[in-house]
Amino acid sequence: MDLTLLVVIALWLSLAMSIAWGIQRATGASGWIDTIWSFAVGGGGIFAALFADGNFDRRMAVLFLIATWSLRLAGHIGSRTRARGEDPRYAKIIEDWGDSAAWRLFLFLQIQAVAAFILVLAVYLAAANDAPFPRFIDGLATMVALVALAGEAVSDWQLSRFRKTLQAKTNVCETGLWRYSRHPNYFFEWLFWCCWPLFALNLSAWSWLSMLAPLLMYWLLVHISGIPPLEEHMLRSRGDKFRALQARVNAFFPGPRKSEPTHQGE
Repeated sequence: MDLTLLVVIALWLSLAMSIAWGIQRATGASGWIDTIWSFAVGGGGIFAALFADGNFDRRMAVLFLIATWSLRLAGHIGSRTRARGEDPRYAKIIEDWGDSAAWRLFLFLQIQAVAAFILVLAVYLAAANDAPFPRFIDGLATMVALVALAGEAVSDWQLSRFRKTLQAKTNVCETGLWRYSRHPNYFFEWLFWCCWPLFALNLSAWSWLSMLAPLLMYWLLVHISGIPPLEEHMLRSRGDKFRALQARVNAFFPGPRKSEPTHQGE
């Protein structure tokens, strides 16, 4: 394991999130935080792929996938921020913090840098794998990554299209992939990080650390910064319509729609 390379990546991520903090304080638009985070993770992953000492062909596959993920996600979030302004999740957090918001946000973003490092570590371990490429498991990893990238892109496009309709002002999105998961974009984001343990898998004891990436992403999306604050916002803004959606559509993993309970006598 190249500790010097990992230290450089850690410093890069910390610097990037410090810049994100400065931009948020200057503009008041918190959406730029996630835009910069996506670029920072992608940049760290590209750096890892270029300078790790694993199989060259695997490193190039890793570089292509992490760069594609980063550019698409950062571009999407950046476009959304320009169009819609403040992210309601960050707005609520900053409001709750009150006068201490500035320094608490800085600390929060440095914690995000630590989380980003865990993700990039998985990319590094994939790129550092010197096993012959491609193996069957590399093909499986590539398929998982491509399905995840396509699924997240389609989910984001379907939601963006819904938000341009008149129904979006009072209703919730249940078109396309959103019929089978309340957060299909989060599901496919998590699925993308499942590809790195497959790429990294070899006899090295270090390769198992790559499992931290999908475990961390699942925990963040399902329990911390993804679904909970977003659904709290949706309950405030959509009320019973969103409660009805919760009753019939899975929160995370796509699955069959559930029948809504019927009242006796109907």
